[in-house]
Amino acid sequence: MTETPQTSLEDLREDYRLATLDESTCETSPIQQFAHWFKDAKNAHLKEPNAMSIATCTRDGRPSSRIVLLKEFGESGFIFYTNYGSQKGREIEANPHVALTFLWAELERQVRIEGTVTRIPADKSEAYFRSRPRGSRIGAWVSHQSERIENRAVLETRLAELETRFAGSDDIPPPDYWGGFCVQPERIEFWQGRTSRLHDRILYERHNSAEWNVSRLSP
Repeated sequence: MTETPQTSLEDLREDYRLATLDESTCETSPIQQFAHWFKDAKNAHLKEPNAMSIATCTRDGRPSSRIVLLKEFGESGFIFYTNYGSQKGREIEANPHVALTFLWAELERQVRIEGTVTRIPADKSEAYFRSRPRGSRIGAWVSHQSERIENRAVLETRLAELETRFAGSDDIPPPDYWGGFCVQPERIEFWQGRTSRLHDRILYERHNSAEWNVSRLSP
C-alpha cells in the first residue's frame, strides 16, 4: 500500500514584505480606504476580488459562514444579493449582526467588517436582477437555496420546466424570495501583512453617522 505523503502544517508560513500601512496616511473614511484597496485588488487582476466571507448567527448565537460576492459599496454600506429563504437569509432575519472578511492574499491584505444588515428596496433588487445573465435569472427560480433535495436531477427537472415557462422571453422577473442586503458597517479593520508577524492593523470605529475613530491594533 502506498502511503500518502504527510505535510507538516507547522512548517507552512509566509513572511510578508510587500507593503506597510500607517494611520497617518490612511483616509479619514474607511469607505474611501476600502475603495483604494479594492482598486489595487482589481488592478492586480486577482480572481474575484469582490469575493467575501460573510458570517451570520442564529438568534441563540450559533455561527455559520460562506463566501458571497460584493456587488456595490459606498457610504451607505456593502451590498450583496441572495435568496432570502437561504440559511444566511433566515439567520440575518433572526439576528442582523454580521461580519465580512475580504482576503487578498497576493497583496498580503485583509479587511474585516462588522455591522448590521437591512434589506435594500425591492426596486433596487429588481433592477440588479434584470441586469444579470439570463441563465443566472432562471437559476434563481430553480434553486430553493439551502433546502435539501434528493439528487441533482431535481434541479435539472426544475430547470427544464422553467426554460419552457420562459421560452422566447427575456422578461424574467425576480422571485419574491430573492433580493439584496446592505451591511451597514460599525467597525472596519484593515490588515497589512508585515515581516516577523508584526502586521499593521488599522481599525475604524463609527463615532456617529459622519465620523470614524481611527486607532492602531497590536498584531
